[in-house]
Order: sequence, then C-alpha cells, then structure tokens
Amino acid sequence: MTLQDLLTQATERLAAAPLAFGHGTSNARDEAAWLVLWQLGLPLDCDLEALAAHAVTEAQSQAVQSLITRRIETRQPAAYLTREAWLQGVPFYVDERTIVPRSFIAELIAEGGFDAWLSESTREVLDLCTGNGSLAVLAAMAWPDVHVLAADLSVDALAVARINVDKHGLQDRIDLVESDGLQACPGPYDLILCNPPYVNAQSMSALPPEYQAEPVLALAGGADGMDFICQLLRDAPSRLSPQGVLVLEIGNERPFFEAAFPQLEAVWLSTSAGDDQVLLLTAESLLAPASLPAPAP
Repeated sequence: MTLQDLLTQATERLAAAPLAFGHGTSNARDEAAWLVLWQLGLPLDCDLEALAAHAVTEAQSQAVQSLITRRIETRQPAAYLTREAWLQGVPFYVDERTIVPRSFIAELIAEGGFDAWLSESTREVLDLCTGNGSLAVLAAMAWPDVHVLAADLSVDALAVARINVDKHGLQDRIDLVESDGLQACPGPYDLILCNPPYVNAQSMSALPPEYQAEPVLALAGGADGMDFICQLLRDAPSRLSPQGVLVLEIGNERPFFEAAFPQLEAVWLSTSAGDDQVLLLTAESLLAPASLPAPAP
C-alpha cells in the first residue's frame, strides 16, 4: 500500500461518516491528510504529491485506520486525538481542558490587521479568555517589545496555556493569571485581545458533537451570546490606556452585538471569513456618552 492509497481510504471513510469539521480543517480530505501524516510521523507541511508513492507497512496502515475509527466513533475533534493544533504555522499543545484554538484574531496578528491602531509605545497586552494561550504566544512572537498577560477563569485552561508558553520559551514575556473577566487584570493595557464565550443559546443547543466535546465555559454566551461581552465592555474603559484598543471576536453574532450596543462605534476588521467576525473598539469609543447600556439592576 502507498501513502496515496492510505490517504484515499481515510478520506472516503471520513467523508462517509456524519462528522463536523472546523477545528483546523474544513473538509474530509484535509482532515484525512492531517491524521495520516501525524500518525506516520511525517511533517504536516510535506509535499503529498512527492510522497504519493511512499510505501506504507501493514502495521502503519492499521494504526492509521484505528485513528480514523476513533475520530468517527468518538466524534472528538482531531486536535484532541493528536494533542496538537496549529495557528498561523505555529504548533500548540491542546487537550479537552480548552477549546481547540481557531480564532481569526490569530490571522489578524500575523497579517498586521490592526497594526495601524498600535504604536511604538504599545507595551502592555492582555489576552483575555486565553484558553490554551495561543493568541498570547502569537502576540509575543509578533511584537518582540511587548509584555503579555494571559488571563482565564479556568485553572485547567491555564495549565494548558503554561505548557504552550514554556513550549515556545516565552516564560519571561508572558504571565498567566486566573481571572473572572477583568477582575484580576488591573491594567492599563495598550491592547486587549479577547475571543470570549459568545455562542448564543439557540446555537449552543444545535452544536454537533465535535463542538459539544469542548468546554461549555469557553463557548456559551447566554441567550444572545452577549453575557460576557456586556460586562467586558463596561469594565474595559478603566483597563485601557488612553490610546488603547480592544480587539474582540464574536463569530456569527454581529446582529446580536449591534442590537445590544447600537450606539457603539466599532471598526469591523477583515478576515478570511469576512468582515463581521472580529471588531476593534478604541478606548475613546468605549468612553463616549451613551455608548454602552446601563448595568442591569
């Protein structure tokens, strides 16, 4: 059997199964390539065409088929099976204690999507709801002069983030803190990155098993997805420096966001998924009169 034969078999099995993708791949072919290469110990960025005729042993074939079976039967994201996820070409450890990292903020960091709002004086960065710490690591890599505080309510998530901070040798530039929202994050920060729980209740009830395998704490945002975000936007002005900005991912919840904050002047940032997944708010816009609703009684 060749690598191409094995890849074809894996693709057909994944395509025929009732699976959901979106945790690093978007289709059966790409997911099959990921799992096959990982199981064979081959680089994920290798030239598949050049290796198409590569001979695969019976033992290797059985190991791959077993992994594909696990993916189909457990409905776990592939990243939980491999204990590895990639963002912008950077590998990160991941397990069931955190969601699989897939934030479009990573793309914006790599491509300079909001660099125009930063300056030479940008030094203090907060990655709120850090999960496995991937955005904190990417921010530290992108801006060598900044210090990053990575915060999360989940102690389990912070343990995973610690693995990734150590993995990339960034212990001196990234600190970790347990925090409920911004409570343990006094600031001021020149940049706050946040990929919060924002999935609305109706969408949560319809999630496929792959997404249900992830921690609910990191996904569920209440009836309209805005529970965490409402408190964040009330607290953020006091945590931002005068020229500071908040970069916030809200996925498919733009209608709910605009309904909750109709007076707020947001800058919508372009990503590969469109112009309505990530927004930017300046400290000035958050301080504008009537920009935010009053706290609930």
